[in-house]
Amino acid sequence: MARTPHDGSNDEADQPDPAQAAEPDQVIHEPEDIPADTADDETGEARRVDAEGRTAPMAGGGEPARVAALVYNPIKVDPEALRTAVETHARDAGWGEPLFYETTVDDLGDDVTRQALAEGVDAVLVAGGDGTVRAVSEAMSGSGVPLTIVPSGTGNLLARNLLLPLTDADAMIATAFDGDKRPIDVGFAKISRADGSEEEHAFVVMGGMGLDAAMIANTNGELKKRMGWVAYVDGAARSLVGAKPFSVMYEVSGHRTHRTHAQSVLFANCGSLPAGLELIPEASVTDGQLDVVVVQPKGAFGWMLVWRRVAWDNSVLRKFRAGRRALALRTKDNAVRYSRGTVVAVALSEPQHVQLDGDEFGEATGVLARVEAGALVLTVPHDHSITPVPA
Repeated sequence: MARTPHDGSNDEADQPDPAQAAEPDQVIHEPEDIPADTADDETGEARRVDAEGRTAPMAGGGEPARVAALVYNPIKVDPEALRTAVETHARDAGWGEPLFYETTVDDLGDDVTRQALAEGVDAVLVAGGDGTVRAVSEAMSGSGVPLTIVPSGTGNLLARNLLLPLTDADAMIATAFDGDKRPIDVGFAKISRADGSEEEHAFVVMGGMGLDAAMIANTNGELKKRMGWVAYVDGAARSLVGAKPFSVMYEVSGHRTHRTHAQSVLFANCGSLPAGLELIPEASVTDGQLDVVVVQPKGAFGWMLVWRRVAWDNSVLRKFRAGRRALALRTKDNAVRYSRGTVVAVALSEPQHVQLDGDEFGEATGVLARVEAGALVLTVPHDHSITPVPA
C-alpha cells in the first residue's frame, strides 16, 4: 500500500506526553544529566591506556598532544639512530610526532630553533658540538621552553659543567619527556669591530679575548675532528709562539676601572674545562653573575704561576677543605686576577681575537658582556644537581 504523505495536521498528536516521558522520577533527562558509571576513583570518561593500563593522552581528542623538536648537527651525530630514539621516547611518553631540524654551515642552529619555537613546540633537544648548543641556547633564551642537551661532539663543555651524563644519550633523550626543570643564566656579548659595527651573541660557558681566542682560531679543524679537544694543544702551541701582551682597559660592575697588559680576558658563566681543569672553581650558572678572569703573566715564571693556579690550586687543592685552608695562607700573586659582576666592559688598544663557547668570532676592539639570570630553562634527570658539592 502506498504511504499517504504526511500533511503535518497531527504533529501535536505525534509528540510524546511529557508526563509519561518523565516516569518514574518526574524529571525529563538529557544525556549529559546522567552520571557515568565509575569505579576505583575513575571518572568514567573515555580514556586511552598504555600496555600497563596507565592513562595516556588521547590522540584526536581533548588537549592536543605535546610536541618536541630536535635540533642536531648531522656531522656530530648518527642522524638516523638519534631520530629513531627521539621518536620512540616521544611515543612512549604519549607525545606527538617530533619535529627534526638539521644545522648547516650557514645556520649553526639559532635560525632553525626559532622556526621550531614559532611552530609552538613544547620542548627542544639539541645534539651537536659546543657551537650548536650555544646557538640553540641563544635562540631559546627567554622563551620559557625547556631545552635538553644530548651530549655530542668533542667538548661538551656545558654538559660537563652541569655534571650531566656524557656517554648515555638515550638517558638524556628520555629526560626531555620526563625530567626536572632547572633555569640557568645566559651571557650575552656585544662585540665591537674596528670599523664601528657591532653584533651581539649569547654564550653559556665562557667567552674571551686574546690568547684563548687565538688558540681556538689557530686550531686545525681536521685535527679537532680526529682528536677532539686535544687538538687545542696544537692551537695553543701555535698561538704561544710570538704571543705578546696587549693593552686593555676593563671595568666590572661594582668595581673600579682597571688598565693593564694581559694575554687574555675571559668572562664566564661556567668554570670547568676539559681534562678536569678548573679555571674558575666558584663559577655558577645560577648566581646571576659573570666571573671575569684576566690572565697577565710576566715572563716564563708568570706562566708557571698561571699553570699552578689552574692545574693545581683550582683543580686539586680547592676540592678539599685542607687544601682551601692552605691556599688561604699563601701569598697572592697577580698572574691571574679574578672578579665578578653582572656586566663587564672591555676596551682594547688594538683588535684581538674573540671566542664564545669555543666558536671564533673574528677580531674586535671591545666587548660589553652581560648576564641574563635564569634566562634558559634546562631539563635534567630527576633529582640531578647541576652544581658540585664541595668536599
